[in-house]
Amino acid sequence: MYEGEIAIGPIHSAILEPHRLRLFIEDEIVKDAELTIGVNHRGIERLMEGLPPEKACILTEKICGICSHIHLWNSVRVVETGSNIEVPERANYIRVIVEELERLHSHTLVFGHAFEILGHETMSMRAFMLREPVMQMLFDISGSRVHYSCPIIGGIRPRCNIKDSQISGLIERIEKYEENLKKLADRTINDPMLVSRMKDIGIMDRKVAAKYHAVGPTARASNVKSDMRKMGYAPEYDPFEFDEILLDDGDVLARIIVRIYECLESVKILKQALKELPNLPEKFYNPNYEITEFKPIDIYNEAQRGQVYHSYGVDGEGRVRHSKVRTPTATNLACMEKILKGYHVSDAELIIASCDPCFTCTDRLIVLKQCIE
Repeated sequence: MYEGEIAIGPIHSAILEPHRLRLFIEDEIVKDAELTIGVNHRGIERLMEGLPPEKACILTEKICGICSHIHLWNSVRVVETGSNIEVPERANYIRVIVEELERLHSHTLVFGHAFEILGHETMSMRAFMLREPVMQMLFDISGSRVHYSCPIIGGIRPRCNIKDSQISGLIERIEKYEENLKKLADRTINDPMLVSRMKDIGIMDRKVAAKYHAVGPTARASNVKSDMRKMGYAPEYDPFEFDEILLDDGDVLARIIVRIYECLESVKILKQALKELPNLPEKFYNPNYEITEFKPIDIYNEAQRGQVYHSYGVDGEGRVRHSKVRTPTATNLACMEKILKGYHVSDAELIIASCDPCFTCTDRLIVLKQCIE
């Protein structure tokens, strides 16, 4: 029997962000694993210290390219909550619309990477083709495909105010996305090769998910309720009807299927928001706000990967103090290490990808802690 170590990274062809994975194996079965990140430390929390809230919030958008909107939105919500700033209803609707479009493109990206790791280039390209119209919709709304800079303190930027003339076109493209997603899902679950590589692989049972504090679709695929939108932390979602998707299997296939169903729920939210938008007042920004001094407060929301957390206060000079950000991957890392054990080496990167990690935006807290120690 061969016993040894296989090192993967810091670069992998399918998971583009740098990470180092050490697999301790017997023959080709993983007996233990160590997942290390820390290559892309940028110190964003430290850079936010002492900045005016307007500048600090914009900086949070640079935490992640895939979930840039949710970071900016949640950071803006800290100021709005701490200073009791009223946000127009129309602004909240458009913030939700941009976030759900971002959820669509993020989840669809996971499908593409997972199929690429499996070696199914055709399905991978189909996933990226499915994602492209979503990116175009985000561009049409904000003028950018990655960093939309939509929320600002008190509302949204004028260029992100969705016009009534845009709504029918957006709904039409969303319905087309829904149609094509169902086709992709049907081909996935009816492909014996794909299913055999994902079913009963990387199983995370409910106890493990709860013990290691899994969040987002990774937790919900193991039947752990974790949707911040349904737990009262994001009241902007209260006007919309949608379901929290929960599955029991906890394997790679379940984590992919959860995201497919979540995309369909996002489509439901988008249709409701867009159809209601013309009935809302035109006001999308509250210019009469005042940022007051407040102690650090904790604000949560549901990013594509799960629970996202922002916290900071504002001092008497109007400067940000005690900034802290926690991304979903920070709590999912231990789960990834745990569920690698007992599976084949060739399944390792697929298991990690199915948890949809974002290593770069997680690096800030972990590496800073190492530097302090």
